[in-house]
Parts: sequence; C-alpha cells; structure tokens
Amino acid sequence: MDAKDSMLIFNPAAGSRDVRRELGQVIAFLTRRGWQVDLRETRGPTDATTFAREAATLGKEVVLVVGGDGTINEVVNGLAGSEVAVGMLPAGTGNVWAMEMRLPIPSAIRWRTLLDATKSLVQGEVRRIDLGQVNGRYFLLWGGIGLDAQVTQRMEPRTRRTKRLGALAYAATAFLVAKDFRGTRTRVVADGQKIRTRSMLIIISNAQLYARIARVAFRAHLDDGLLDVCVFKGSGLPMTLLHVAHILTERHLQDPRVAYIQARQVTIETRRPMPVQVDGDPIGTTPVTFQAVPQVLRMIVPPEVPAWLFVGGGERPARFQWDFSRPSGKALCAQARRLANRVVKREK
Repeated sequence: MDAKDSMLIFNPAAGSRDVRRELGQVIAFLTRRGWQVDLRETRGPTDATTFAREAATLGKEVVLVVGGDGTINEVVNGLAGSEVAVGMLPAGTGNVWAMEMRLPIPSAIRWRTLLDATKSLVQGEVRRIDLGQVNGRYFLLWGGIGLDAQVTQRMEPRTRRTKRLGALAYAATAFLVAKDFRGTRTRVVADGQKIRTRSMLIIISNAQLYARIARVAFRAHLDDGLLDVCVFKGSGLPMTLLHVAHILTERHLQDPRVAYIQARQVTIETRRPMPVQVDGDPIGTTPVTFQAVPQVLRMIVPPEVPAWLFVGGGERPARFQWDFSRPSGKALCAQARRLANRVVKREK
C-alpha cells in the first residue's frame, strides 16, 4: 500500500495494558514509509466516532484504530458510507475482528504486536465489506439477543483488572448467568420467513468468527449483502451446554434445535424483553430489527486473510475439531444431551 494521509485513533482504556511505547514505534514506522499520521486519543464513549467523522471531513484516506472491538465499532459508525479506509491495530481484550483478519494479537507469550500488525496492514488491500445495522447503529461482527447479551450487560463496565483476566472473566460470568438464564417465547421474521419458538440465544452475524473461539456463522461472507441468523432454541443450563458442545464442534447447524437463516432484514419480538448487544456493547432490549447494509465500508484486508471470507473465494476447509472422542468428552456430551432432552420434554 502506498503512503497515505491518515488519522490514528487510539483508545488508551482498551485492553489490559499501556501500549503507548508500541504506538510510538508504529508512528515512526509509518512516517519512514512516507505516511502522514495525525494522532487522536479518546477520552470517553463516542470520541472514536467523533474523530472518525472528523477524518472523513478532513479528507483523510485511512483511519487506523488502536483498540478493541468496541473501539472499531465506534469508528465504523463514523465512517460507514464514506471513502475512508479502516485498518485495525489490535490492543483490546477480545480482538475478534483482528483474529478474523489474521492480524497478530497480544498474548501471554507475546505482548508487543502492534508493529507487526502495522506491517501486515500496509501490505494489504482495500475491499468493500457489509455492515449490519440495528436501531440506527452499525455493527461489524455480530448482534446477540438473550444469553450472550445478558453476559455482556453483567460484564460492563469492565475495570482494567477484569480485562487482565481476559477470557476467564467472560467464562466465569457466562456460567453464573447461564445457570439461571431462561429462554422466552420468540417470533423471528427474516425476509418474510417466520419462526415461532422458545429461544435462549439469537446471533445475527456479519462475520464468521464469534467470541474468539467459534465460527457460529461459518457460511457467512463479508460482502454478500446478507446477515446470518442462528436461533438457539430451548431453555436452561443443560440446553446451553448442549449448544456450546455443538458450536465448538461446528455441528450446531445439523441440530434441529437450531434454526439458521440468511436474510437482508430480521425482526425479533419476544414475550418478555430480552437484552440486546452489538459487537460486545449492550444497546437495549427487544423488540429490534436488524438489517444488512451491503458494501458500505472500505476495510484494509491483510494478505493473510483467506479468500473464503468473501464471495467467490471458495469454501472454507474443515477447521480443527475439538476432540470429543475420548471417554470423558463422550460422557460430557451424552450427559448434556440427556439433560437437554428432559428440559425439552418438560416444556412440551
């Protein structure tokens, strides 16, 4: 990628550590390559959106985002429909979009990755991708209704100490929520197709990767003009365990207790209000209407990104399968299935 006139939007509250030293290395690297870099540092919510709009007004060619999924969500909401290209430099806790883009992310054995991510981005290309939209707000990754939104609501706002725990904090909170969480009667209308069921979780995906560990929407493309909707039926902890086991082994789309639809517009109504989140931020409760907004964002895509994330790129090869062939794994799945079946029978 040639030298660009850019703005770098930095969220110092993202992630579990201070990355200012790395940030200086990133700016120095880009400057040596002929880039003009204007630095903006966020101080509170919506600052990133304000700065992104400023970048578009000033005629910037690129906005680089140093933060997490929440920060890039804010930037996306400021740049959707503009000609400014967006690039992600991961410094958050989840970094799901960075993982989808195959960018190096901080880990326990390798903390300093911003410069490597920058080097990957400058070798990339700009491609137009879709966004999802709900209640006037765009999202890049997914929207969630029910269980995961309740977990998100319980987690926010997160302290720096909580962020250091990373996935452990989410896992602990998810278990505490799931053991008492109950589904509710739900009506889903997707491009005219109607589903009435008792649901515990609905995921509306723009991208494939979900919560770092699973490709819930592994048939999704970033530029097909569609949202991928998964409705997880049932209620209670046993059913939750069963759905999690199937998601991790990518067998959830074969489960009759999961409805899968691709649609341009999805309306969801529930008997009792259910929490809603997008890209990890709570945004309210049902009823809500989601819609796909085709190719409304220019995104910098590194060369490592697989072609199958886009239309015409072929099918994604089989991913690593978690080993449930061992006796302990078989027993866990069998027990979860038996308990879930009992719950379903009681509901009937």
